[in-house]
Amino acid sequence: MPAELIDGKAIAADVRREVAAAAADLAEAGTRPGLAVVLVGVDPASQVYVRMKTRACEEVGIAARDIELPADTPQEELEALVDGLNADPGVHGILVQLPLPGDLDETPVVERVRPEKDVDGLHPVNVGRLALGDPDAVRPCTPAGIQELLRRIDFDPEGRRVVIVGRSNLVGRPLASILLQKEPFANATVTVAHSRTRELGAVTREAELLVAAVGRPEIITADMVREGAVVIDVGVNRVDDPSDERGYRLVGDVAFDEVREVASWITPVPGGVGPMTIAMLLHNTVTAAGRAAARGAGAGAAAGDA
Repeated sequence: MPAELIDGKAIAADVRREVAAAAADLAEAGTRPGLAVVLVGVDPASQVYVRMKTRACEEVGIAARDIELPADTPQEELEALVDGLNADPGVHGILVQLPLPGDLDETPVVERVRPEKDVDGLHPVNVGRLALGDPDAVRPCTPAGIQELLRRIDFDPEGRRVVIVGRSNLVGRPLASILLQKEPFANATVTVAHSRTRELGAVTREAELLVAAVGRPEIITADMVREGAVVIDVGVNRVDDPSDERGYRLVGDVAFDEVREVASWITPVPGGVGPMTIAMLLHNTVTAAGRAAARGAGAGAAAGDA
């Protein structure tokens, strides 16, 4: 029997509705969540992605601020901009669209964002807190979205064998940290495989939950998947297809049609993990706004007690 589809679009829509309700509660109490997105240079794919984020913010009641800079923006000017956003009480989340063009160094820019405004979860402080098991650490959006997918289909990986194919700082590494947490929908036994893993199929066949996030078209085939496994496909790859009017089609890291005959649940590409990334960005922004409001209330109470 073919695997059931994990409908990322529908689940992301549910998350957005919940975020919108939380944002409305904050606004009624005097805090409207705010997100600043910084785009340097003219990259068509990044521009489309930024527009999608802005539209999503508007739909849930987050004040979105798009800041576009030319590709030749000096490093010092970009870092000064981040400093200004850090100091702006109306901005609760800062997202610098990566990669940066030219000779700009993204590491000091990412580290310049205050950890409490780092809604991407990329600041070393947030990475470290997550690795140490802090349940309040800001979580990168795509891995957080994957955990949310598991929660919504009621697949708890506790005690199960999980294999993540891919060790990127955006997905593979933080997802391993999340699924190792002592919390619901985590507590898994996690193996991280990658491009140098020997006998990759033997490793992936052990997985009750298999996450493909390596960026190679259809590298995961049916013979590499355990019968009844849950398969999460993070990859989005263009492959030539003369039959498509665009001249290409999008495929994941998983050979979808054949793996669907083996798995119990599977995410499609597109429409699986992708919509969850933006949904969790909105979630992180509203969470950051709520924490900022709580800090402000705490400071006011302390001043009143003085």
